[in-house]
Amino acid sequence: MLTLTTSDAIHPSRRPSDDALALSQLEERLPPLLSVIAGMVDLTGFFTLGNIFTAHATGNLVVIAAKAVRGGPLDLAQTLSVPVFILAVAAVWLLARASGRRGPGLTRLLLQVQFLLLTGILIFSVITKPSANPHGLMAGIAVMIAVSAMACQFALFRLALPGGISTAVMTGNLTNTVLSLMDMLSNKRPLMTVDAGRLKRSLYLLFGFLVGCIVAAAAISLLADWAWSLPVALAAVAVALP
Repeated sequence: MLTLTTSDAIHPSRRPSDDALALSQLEERLPPLLSVIAGMVDLTGFFTLGNIFTAHATGNLVVIAAKAVRGGPLDLAQTLSVPVFILAVAAVWLLARASGRRGPGLTRLLLQVQFLLLTGILIFSVITKPSANPHGLMAGIAVMIAVSAMACQFALFRLALPGGISTAVMTGNLTNTVLSLMDMLSNKRPLMTVDAGRLKRSLYLLFGFLVGCIVAAAAISLLADWAWSLPVALAAVAVALP
């Protein structure tokens, strides 16, 4: 028996080949843009919200563990950011399951969720000015919103864009880039399977993340809490991508 997914019901004329082409285009176009957003969110959060990594849960885990072992005071917002990240990823999975969407349809949905969360932190920050007290309650709430937005972005790659290179593993992207370059420069048999296309995409992600950090640093000095408007604008561009 032929069954229709939610995406099929909405777009009855769409063929599997159309979805495959659209997914391939999204896997090519989205990661560099999302890496810029991740860099902006990470640095803006770090500078304005109490030196907490809003886009890298690993960094928060390291700091929490170090403070726990050395007996230093734990930052409540930083400590809560890890379980909030886990809950946000789980919520994204539930949303994806409930929507019944796959591929491009699910990608659009999660990009919209990311946009709404980033818009939420912009509005919240402009109204409450959390940067004025980076370790206060308002800053802690802003951290949780930002962490949730990034959890949505990272889950998007696993659930909707499996062929894309994740923006969540910059250390891994840097490692792959260096190893691939070494193999390409060597006259001997490569130690890895050199994929020039994947190497180029990894470089784009690294460059994009760095650009995002640099632009965010400049924006913070000029715009203060309004610096969140930049990742919001780029998130809107991501939603609008054809």
